[in-house]
Amino acid sequence: MPTIGTLLREWRHRRGLSQLALSELSGVSTRYLSTVETGRSTPSRQLVLHLADQLSVPLRERNALLVAAGYAPVYRHRTLDDADMAAARTALRRILDAHLPYPAVVVDRHWTLVDSNAAARVFLDGAAADLLVPPVNMLRLGLHPDGLAPRIANVDQVRAGLLGRLRRQIAATGDPVLSALHDELAPDAPTGPPPVPAPHDITMPIRIRYGTTELALFGTLTMFGTPQDVTLDELVVELYYPADDHTAAALRALP
Repeated sequence: MPTIGTLLREWRHRRGLSQLALSELSGVSTRYLSTVETGRSTPSRQLVLHLADQLSVPLRERNALLVAAGYAPVYRHRTLDDADMAAARTALRRILDAHLPYPAVVVDRHWTLVDSNAAARVFLDGAAADLLVPPVNMLRLGLHPDGLAPRIANVDQVRAGLLGRLRRQIAATGDPVLSALHDELAPDAPTGPPPVPAPHDITMPIRIRYGTTELALFGTLTMFGTPQDVTLDELVVELYYPADDHTAAALRALP
């Protein structure tokens, strides 16, 4: 099992910080940080949490830091079905329902579909049955040749955007599951520069053929503020909006 010093050094490197930079951020001397990283000192529980906060460590990994230092985890990891999560479930359902007639999905840290509203069928309809067997991975669904990819008119642009987002997640978290997902979905050939956006685009649109029409959508990401539970810390609500009047009318007309 990695030591607390090893883990803190890995997170410091992942954030691109020197010991001096972390010292300035945290108010902890470089000398003491050095003794922690080399295993000569064990930080207090409060200091582990303080350093984790300065390094923007996700809650799941903050628990791992505490355990490595010999302390009990402080952040609970409850499923959304837990009674204590009723308020969060209600909030998510209100967000999803209020966003109709536009698509909305909730995904976890590995892009697994947690919940969605009825309009999200514009992403799900027509995909191969095996891609829709729970747990559904929305990134795999979007880029797989048997999933959404054949219906995306600007698939190269969307692929570059999604894989870029995935690489940023990997850099931020070091999650091996995300690394494996990237290896599965990334093209074999080296990627060139991302496609140049159209002059009138305010954000990268997803242009999806749905039925006899083409929908142009852009997305926003919503997360819980200051979560104290691992599950909530890892949830993202993706809300999609029409990028043009034609798409807005087509989504309003969906049965």
